[in-house]
Amino acid sequence: MTDVLVVGGGPAGTAAAIELARAGRTVTLIDKATFPRDKCCGDGLTTLALRELETLGLDPATIEDWFDVDGATLRSPSGREVRVPLVGPGRYAAIAPRVQFDDALLRLARQAGVDVRDGVPFRALTEHADRLDVQAGALSIATRYVIAADGMWSPVRKALGLNEPGYLGEWHGFRQYVGDVTGSAADQLHVWFESDLLPGYAWSFPLPGGRANIGFGVLRDGTRKIQEMKSIWTDLLQRPHIVDALGPGFRLEDRHTAWPIPARIDQAALTHGRVLFTGDAAMATDVMTGEGIGQALLTGRLAAEAIVAAGALEPRAAADRYERDVAHHLVADHRMSQVLGRVLTTSWGARGALRVVASSGEWGRRNFARWMFEDEPRAVALTPSRWHRDFLRRPGAML
Repeated sequence: MTDVLVVGGGPAGTAAAIELARAGRTVTLIDKATFPRDKCCGDGLTTLALRELETLGLDPATIEDWFDVDGATLRSPSGREVRVPLVGPGRYAAIAPRVQFDDALLRLARQAGVDVRDGVPFRALTEHADRLDVQAGALSIATRYVIAADGMWSPVRKALGLNEPGYLGEWHGFRQYVGDVTGSAADQLHVWFESDLLPGYAWSFPLPGGRANIGFGVLRDGTRKIQEMKSIWTDLLQRPHIVDALGPGFRLEDRHTAWPIPARIDQAALTHGRVLFTGDAAMATDVMTGEGIGQALLTGRLAAEAIVAAGALEPRAAADRYERDVAHHLVADHRMSQVLGRVLTTSWGARGALRVVASSGEWGRRNFARWMFEDEPRAVALTPSRWHRDFLRRPGAML
């Protein structure tokens, strides 16, 4: 018997488990993988993610290859490059390999008192009026609530009959690590808006020791074949501006990996009885950039807070609060990002957007970067309830 069972040991699941354990609840967390395990991801941490990690108390020093970022270089389809700074007291962006990042969060969960059972897959769920009975590996678990943090193809969602047949996500990403990086990508974050990737972009995120995470993400538009992505990948790595950024002697490590990204928070079923969905299981990724770690951490925290506030015997109250809080924090920004993202669907739109950023001066470029990296909500101007006195003046996270 446990107060809350968390299914999934990624950022959403660990954030929820840590908050619940610190609030005095008994928490069991299961994951089919044995940690540390890798996760196909860009590894980027936005300001939103960093502020959530600060709330959890994660120490960056516990992650060996943590890399702080002080800005980004953006390149338009025309070749125009714009440097946008992320400077000031504290951190506004960082890179952390998921194999280390997720493991560090899981260690933090154990320290908070969470009963972590990795290598234990979810198998089945039976609903009762006052509890849920879950089969996981060889375990039988009775619990008041389940927080499903088990990814885009959530086995918990499938067990409840809530999966959407044929759904493949809004984004598709490719990623590979590279070594022997000697160009600017060794210590700078690059974003390339390539004409043949729009709507989408390529990136290079720096890591210590002359390494980088390089990849690209594209929005699914119904016309591009994912099978074509391999040939695009080969071509990308031969483009002169990318070779120049990496340095001529860069070395590919292991193999490239690909993954689908769900970004449909305004349509997703967030709750079902005593089950709350978080992270990719809630389709909470940023629809404009494909970034999802900050949203995962946030939805995990909100789910935990809803359960603590409602108590064991009020699942409807927990579900109502969670749905209301997710709408408050994410849905307006999702819809704003959809509108803004349409600007970047064409070459002329991407060129025009970066031309405006380039001509905006130091103040404009700095605040554009903070807005892009989710230091402030995208739709804050349309949601007065989120206004605050320190808008765009707050120091970064983890001072």
